[in-house]
Amino acid sequence: MATDCEAWLNSNPVEANDLSDSFQSDDEDNGKPLNKNINEINGNWMSSSSSSIHEARLKAKAKRRLRKNSSRDSGRGDSLSDNGDVIRWTAVVPNSPKSKLLDRRSRPGKGRGLPKKGGAGGKGVWGKSGEVYEPEEVDEKDPNYDEAQVNCVYETVVPPLDERDFERTVAPIVQEYFEHGDTNEVLEMLAELNLGSMRSDVPSLAVSLALEAKASHRELTSRLLAHLCGSVLLPNDLEKSFDRLLRELPDLVLDTPDAPQLVGQFIARAVGDQILSESFVESYKGRVDCEYTRAALDRAAVLLKMSMGGLRLDNKWGAGGGQRPVTQLIKEMNLLLKEFVLSGDVKEAERCLKDLEVPHFHHEFVYEAIIMVLESKGEKTSKMILQLLKSLSESSIITVDQMRRGYERVYLDIAEINIDVPRAYFILEHFVDRSFSAGVVDIKLRDLCPCRGRKRFISEGDGGVIKLES
Repeated sequence: MATDCEAWLNSNPVEANDLSDSFQSDDEDNGKPLNKNINEINGNWMSSSSSSIHEARLKAKAKRRLRKNSSRDSGRGDSLSDNGDVIRWTAVVPNSPKSKLLDRRSRPGKGRGLPKKGGAGGKGVWGKSGEVYEPEEVDEKDPNYDEAQVNCVYETVVPPLDERDFERTVAPIVQEYFEHGDTNEVLEMLAELNLGSMRSDVPSLAVSLALEAKASHRELTSRLLAHLCGSVLLPNDLEKSFDRLLRELPDLVLDTPDAPQLVGQFIARAVGDQILSESFVESYKGRVDCEYTRAALDRAAVLLKMSMGGLRLDNKWGAGGGQRPVTQLIKEMNLLLKEFVLSGDVKEAERCLKDLEVPHFHHEFVYEAIIMVLESKGEKTSKMILQLLKSLSESSIITVDQMRRGYERVYLDIAEINIDVPRAYFILEHFVDRSFSAGVVDIKLRDLCPCRGRKRFISEGDGGVIKLES
């Protein structure tokens, strides 16, 4: 490139005065002579000899032309050094790694076949599998750094329940407990709440809900109070709770007429479970004016005296049908039938059967009732049992399915029953016919009634052959 510049200058001679690329000053326009020793080179005024000035201007002009060419073809071509020597740029080998960096072509669509971000990319991905993040070190130079938060401990704070939210929160827990009967679940749910000063209201709320429920629910409530005492409740909380119940008895009687007796039984059961002190009942002597409170305390005192004579208070409410042994249920059903035969009170028998709370086991009641008819010696028992079964069927206390299963069980066991009761086949057939007439069973169940084969004699045309029992 420098040789080209020298060849061009030799073919086009230029005066030294014409090589300046600066504008003329006002003095030059006015024709004033300039100082020959002071010249401008690239905007810099300097004094030098004419030969050095001429060479400098030639180099400056050549560099300007090289800059124009280099801007058109960047990265390729030659340049001049400060000494005027030509610097040759080496071409980049196409297959070298540097050529890939300078290549502006887009990558192929398939890519290199590697997972994105080393397998840590993608939606919903927090990093590579098995990667463990170490705790970040606090940067004191961070503008958001707060020295007061370095050793700060964060905890979840549960606000205490007030009177308005207490019943709305705890009542569903107790009602759900009446269905599943798991005291540990209730304990966990109450532990998550901040009861605060409302802790002593838990027993009173549970007892007030149990007063309107069944006997099995009252038994579950007594077990719940015994389980909560020590972990959630204190003996002092139970005393406050029962004291509140005694004061609210006039209002509880409006919804539950038997509230005084039931509350007295709850108090006696709590004393028997050793979660309430024995002096609780005695502390009210001579200080009670309300008749309902006095009745509740008298009931509790009577039960406590009976417990000293051998009465078990831990079974005062009884147990639910699903939690009671089968042998105990059968015994209570037999007692219920015997009491009905003596009294003849159908309504009382229906109430007692409901209190057992075993609708899935009513077929046993039907079975025991028919067995009682087969073992009886007169028609009175048969008529009374038929009257009871008809009443239970019409009121749907015993469903059609349970009634059918009870009769079918007797049909299956009639052969063994006949060993103890020789006339069992005849009595059963007669009772089933009367049950069909009363609408207790349908025609299909009546036709399934087994009949005992009998001997046929010579007078019936068998030619003197005696038929054995079939």
